[in-house]
Amino acid sequence: MTRPAPDVRAFIDLATADFPPLGTGMTDIADVRTFFAARPRPPADPLPVDRVTDTDADGVPVRVYDDGAPADAPLVLFLHGGGFVLCDLDSHDGFCRALTRATGAVVVSVDYRRAPEHPFPAAPEDAYTALLWAARTHAGRRIAVAGDSAGANLAAVLTLLARDRGGPDLVCQALYYPMLDPARTGASHRENAQGHFLTADHVRWYWQQYLTSERDAADPYAAPLHRADLTGLPPAHIVTAGLDPLRDDGEAYAAALTAAGVEVRHDRYDGLFHGFLTMAPDHLTEAAAARETAFRTLRAGLSAGH
Repeated sequence: MTRPAPDVRAFIDLATADFPPLGTGMTDIADVRTFFAARPRPPADPLPVDRVTDTDADGVPVRVYDDGAPADAPLVLFLHGGGFVLCDLDSHDGFCRALTRATGAVVVSVDYRRAPEHPFPAAPEDAYTALLWAARTHAGRRIAVAGDSAGANLAAVLTLLARDRGGPDLVCQALYYPMLDPARTGASHRENAQGHFLTADHVRWYWQQYLTSERDAADPYAAPLHRADLTGLPPAHIVTAGLDPLRDDGEAYAAALTAAGVEVRHDRYDGLFHGFLTMAPDHLTEAAAARETAFRTLRAGLSAGH
């Protein structure tokens, strides 16, 4: 089993020092969200972007990032992580700012409804509504979907919905440590159950908030890893972390997409942990390099669809 380097271990310890015991202790959603809202955050000036606009996408709140992109620039629809339960537009604001600057694309970040108040299928339906809005209001642009963790689940599901419902066309998908398997069958759910930020208890608890029945868990739009027909989907970039309980979700999905004839690039970072692309680039050299690679790969994917 891979052990984190000293600098990675120190960062994980700092990030988890007061993290709530989801699934084993603090399980009231109001308390959890209050806890996260009250956490101290280091002061920082946001990365400057020409225009950042909060607006309404046919009933779904979105935040649009445009760093002076030309009229024919591509568009990335981004879905934030947080186990379908936590996080929001603000939690991923810095990442989206960096994403629009690095790719030259317009980025639309989606504030989909969260569980448990709004369980499956609220989140993917909101995401699809926002995708249709983005395609209509930014007509003619090449479109990609991207997300991290639970948001990567939603990005993967969007490729299925777009295929099955007749569009819009997508040129690529970027899935960063995706959360795809409610049965949690991969060995990584046991190997990395504790000690590396996201735990197996967290993952189990998140799925319990999102899915309300066994029927939901069998739905390909909730669990695309084991249930979905993956043919005819756009090229994928999948990023996994060796210390992540979700590592095998992403790696199994990369294999399944490849078997279905989908072009896949898979990058695994053995010494890193869940969430490193959004949490750690300012602190860990390897995380910064991984983010740069992820953005460069997404930019190439958008250009390939031209």
